[in-house]
Parts: sequence; structure tokens; C-alpha cells
Amino acid sequence: MTQKTNNHLRRLVLAAVLLALGLVLPFLTGQIPEIGSMLSPLHIPVLICGFVCGWPYGLAVGAILPIMRSLIFVMPPMMAAIPMAFEMAVYGLMTGLMYRFLPKKMPYLYVSLVTAMLAGRVVWGLARYFIAGLQNTTFTFAAFLAGAFTDAIPGIICHLILVPMVVIALRKAKLMPNV
Repeated sequence: MTQKTNNHLRRLVLAAVLLALGLVLPFLTGQIPEIGSMLSPLHIPVLICGFVCGWPYGLAVGAILPIMRSLIFVMPPMMAAIPMAFEMAVYGLMTGLMYRFLPKKMPYLYVSLVTAMLAGRVVWGLARYFIAGLQNTTFTFAAFLAGAFTDAIPGIICHLILVPMVVIALRKAKLMPNV
């Protein structure tokens, strides 16, 4: 087996594991009723996938995960899962692209993560606005700020702590394919 084939297979397996983790992680955080959903547990495996597997895998896992979870477990509801799919696809795309092109140092890991989170939230807001228009409802700028930032503060903090720790641990353990 060539090195290129081996890396592709490793990325595919890691992406599948992260997709499976995304399906079950909300069951764990849901045990904390006060902040369980505010931790945005679906986002964690997608952000990690972009870093670890690269942008094509991160984009695919991000686009598939919320829809798949909605179809299997009915959570999130489909009308919430659709804009989440766009948001999370951007997370996987941006973390993968930025990690590939920026230096592999801690500050740039955070630059990649924060940029991906901001871009994903903007895309989520645009998707929510578009869906609201299709449903003849409104999605105001205040609702965008609340949904993307104010209500998401516990998740943002969790992601800023957990995702870099996991990426660094995987890198030190030499478990990251050459991205």
C-alpha cells in the first residue's frame, strides 16, 4: 500500500470515527440540562475533523452530521439541522484549509479555529435568514447575535479549550495524517 493510499484510508477512518462521535456526543452533554446543548457538542468533532483529516473530510462531515443526526434521532429538528449543516461544513472547510496553509504553531491553531467559527456563524445566520424567508417568518439581526454569539458563549469557550488540546495531543501522538 502506498503512502498516499495509506494517508487517504487513515483520513477516511478518522472522519468516520469523528462522524460517529458527533452522533453520540450530544447524549453525553445532554446529561447537563443547564448548559448541555449550549456546549454545541456537534461542532467539536467537525472542527477536529477539519484539522486532523483536512478540508474535504471536514466539509463532508460537517455537512452530513446534523442532517444524519436529525434523521436518526430527530435532534436537532430538521429546520435547525439544515442551517447547522451549512455552518458546520464551513467549520470543517475553514479549519482544514487554514491549518494546511498556516504554520503549525499554537497561535495559528487558534487563528484557524476562531476564523472558522466566525465564518461558520455568518453562514449559519445567512442560512437561517434564507429559511425564515421561505417560511414567511423573520430572522432579525438581534436573533442572529443571540443565536450565534450570546447564547453560544459556553460552546465557544468549550471549543477554544477542547479542540486545540485534542489537535495538539493527536499531533504529539503522531496520529494525524499528513494534511
